[in-house]
Amino acid sequence: MNPSPVDILLVEDHAVVRAGLRRLLEARPGMRVVAETDSGEAAGRLYAQHRPTMMVIDLSLPGISGLEVVRRIVARDPKARILVFTMHRSTLLVRRVLEAGALGYVLKEAGADVLVEAVDRVARGKLYLGPIIAQDVALEHLKGTENLLSTLSPREFEILRLVAEGKNTAMIAEQLHLSTKTVSNNISRIKTRLGITSTTEMVLLAIRTGLISP
Repeated sequence: MNPSPVDILLVEDHAVVRAGLRRLLEARPGMRVVAETDSGEAAGRLYAQHRPTMMVIDLSLPGISGLEVVRRIVARDPKARILVFTMHRSTLLVRRVLEAGALGYVLKEAGADVLVEAVDRVARGKLYLGPIIAQDVALEHLKGTENLLSTLSPREFEILRLVAEGKNTAMIAEQLHLSTKTVSNNISRIKTRLGITSTTEMVLLAIRTGLISP
């Protein structure tokens, strides 16, 4: 008996990368891309419509971030199987992604075989970290590194990431469906928790910890 096909939803904002992923995955027996989008907002709708075996998603998306998409989908479907495929090499971000409910994390610099293996493992409900990320996580554990950003709540963490990407209070409020006052209060709490006083310091801290790229 042939195994059930792996139906995949691709969420990636770069059309060329998305097309390459589709070709790579559909060249493997049993894998098929049933839907794709460049938008976090559309990802939730397509997931509900197609009920794919799994989703492959980037973290950097216009509008709602990949991390927020993961949270929302897992909240509706705790059995969702999600693989994050991203350029962001941050062990803190890995932890946040796994806490949100994703099963895998692979860097875009990884080889095609790594990605295919990750898709296969996550589609079967198994946890998978790419070799580079797995090494980073292991080294951080051995060193006992405690990251300042780990003290933030999931909402504060997301707001920090958006501030570091250059979003203003109004933009963040619209994206996260919050009031501007709530966003401002969260930013104040973030600064207090991290012992910083300016937006510039928030950005520099996000770069230093690998949350965003310079």
